[in-house]
Amino acid sequence: MSFIADKQTLEDLNLLGKYKPYSIYSLFNKAATTGGERKLESMFQHPLTDAEAINQRSKIFQYFQQKALTFPFTREEIGIVEDFLGAGSGNILSAGVGAMRKKLMSTLVRDEAYGILQTGVQTVINVLNGLIDLLGKLEEPESPTLREFGRPFQEEVNLLKKILGDRRLSGLRQEKGVTQLPLLKVARYDHLFRQVLAEEMETIMEQIYRLDVFIAVSNVARTKGFGYAQALPGENRILRAAALSHPGLEKAVANPISLHQDSNMLFLTGANMAGKSTFMKSFGIAVYMAHMGFPVAASEMVFSIRDGIYSSINVPDNLALGLSHFYAEVLRVKKVAEEVAAGKNLVVIFDELFKGTNVKDAYDATLAVTESFSQYRNCFFIISTHIIEVGETLRERCDNLQFAYLPTVMDGNVPRYTYKMERGITTDRHGMMIIENENILTILATEEGLKLKLHSN
Repeated sequence: MSFIADKQTLEDLNLLGKYKPYSIYSLFNKAATTGGERKLESMFQHPLTDAEAINQRSKIFQYFQQKALTFPFTREEIGIVEDFLGAGSGNILSAGVGAMRKKLMSTLVRDEAYGILQTGVQTVINVLNGLIDLLGKLEEPESPTLREFGRPFQEEVNLLKKILGDRRLSGLRQEKGVTQLPLLKVARYDHLFRQVLAEEMETIMEQIYRLDVFIAVSNVARTKGFGYAQALPGENRILRAAALSHPGLEKAVANPISLHQDSNMLFLTGANMAGKSTFMKSFGIAVYMAHMGFPVAASEMVFSIRDGIYSSINVPDNLALGLSHFYAEVLRVKKVAEEVAAGKNLVVIFDELFKGTNVKDAYDATLAVTESFSQYRNCFFIISTHIIEVGETLRERCDNLQFAYLPTVMDGNVPRYTYKMERGITTDRHGMMIIENENILTILATEEGLKLKLHSN
């Protein structure tokens, strides 16, 4: 089963997009190769739903993070190898004749084909020698810190060592650092790399791309101080994180969260700019990244596997379909309701439900929908609202809700936001004070403004 995260959720959490500003993908995309980028993108597009597979991938990242390796190849080198291997080759005779022809043409008419062939062969040799050196670092005796991971990449290491240990590649180390190969060696290696060991070379390149991803992502995690999540089977129904923050923010304020079957819904209140949306996005991103087996912006995290995640944070209207903002919100809630009612184990994030309608309808709808969703204890919910009166009623009716708020601290008439979550329901009502601080009413009451008003009448 694939992990569910629809387009709206991916947009809300800004997860994908190589060229999208501040996307989570771009945060981790420090890959040195285009093949590594493709593998990274595939991991982002296909989160896992098997706890063992998630924990295994997570261990690999942690292992490489402790190793603190540098990827030994440049994008240019790998590009030359890709072009060389992709060109194909014939039998040994045709490879030799082709090499001789290219060398002759390079002498007679300065044709570049032989130089390209020589460069291709030498670059493959250099990359293979660099890979042997890298595998040697992975085979070094482990520190006590690293022993706990049990060398989770060892299967791949053994596969590469088997290929590189082929007797036909026994001369690779002697060619290390050689700048010019004789014609017959060029022909031999050309045939060997592109014909005899074509499948093995494809396997090597795939593993190089994987090494690129594991080294790049783990180095980001080490630089940013990210942690890792432990996956549990879905029936445990636990989702707990310590010091959770937004991975894209520098000096982000961290908050804890703990949800379980008997307390599976967080009802969040707070003023605008207090940090509700940022916290909800942080939570959603962590859930998604945890299912990828990737680093998370938390000091620790334990979670039960979910079937997917749905969010409703920035739901747009749709003028082409004639949908108002409110009706778009309603359709979004309906979609999530259908999925929840179908028995799926989901994480659901609703930021300010029904803000597109009047206060009375928003109160009634938020209360009714939240109360109905609370019956599904196999799912985890975070629901935020400005309508704090809803929280008081829900406190009386539901026993599985947590109540938290992000406070506003007033320095005189100036609001200050701590971004630290506190338990309870906020009583902050500072909207008019902020409007007055911006002198909106004063601007409208200026002499010039009054003249314009009188003139219009």
